Amino acid sequence: MWEEPAAAKALIGVLPDGLAMPERLTGREVLTYLGLLRGLPESTVGRRAEDLLSVLELDRAEKTLVIEYSTGMRKKIGLAAALLHAPRLLVLDEPFEAVDPVSAATIKTILRGFVAGGGSIVLSSHVMALVEQLCDHVAVIDGGRVAAAGTLEEIREGRSLEERFVRLVNAEGGGVKELAWLSR
Repeated sequence: MWEEPAAAKALIGVLPDGLAMPERLTGREVLTYLGLLRGLPESTVGRRAEDLLSVLELDRAEKTLVIEYSTGMRKKIGLAAALLHAPRLLVLDEPFEAVDPVSAATIKTILRGFVAGGGSIVLSSHVMALVEQLCDHVAVIDGGRVAAAGTLEEIREGRSLEERFVRLVNAEGGGVKELAWLSR
């Protein structure tokens, strides 16, 4: 990474939360711009953009500017941009946030295929059920420090990941609080 940063960056695709992108372009234009900026041949960019827009069902919004995209559509075009150059490592922050269930199933299929093809994914999510579905290694981070790390089974310790996460990060808090005044 430090010796050849440009080569390392070429191997990484990133989907940050709150991704800023050119909003006065269509999804295809964004992918074309980013692909050419990465030095991909125009024909490769065109084919991959077509594939990504189609599989993520963004081809239906062919004439829509990104500024008019819903939050879920923005998340999908951001994922498409992260995948466009065929990286070997994906770093994804909340990739399913605001994404409808059908698109979420499609994204899961894409990500599983990416891993089956030799890729690796670092995924950040607050949805523990999703983490349990997709991840084989987990790190629980609390206050910027790693509270636990290992295989999914090691971290769960026979519980659900959500229950284990709450115990790990709320050890001093005495558990989840309830609002008594809501019970009648």
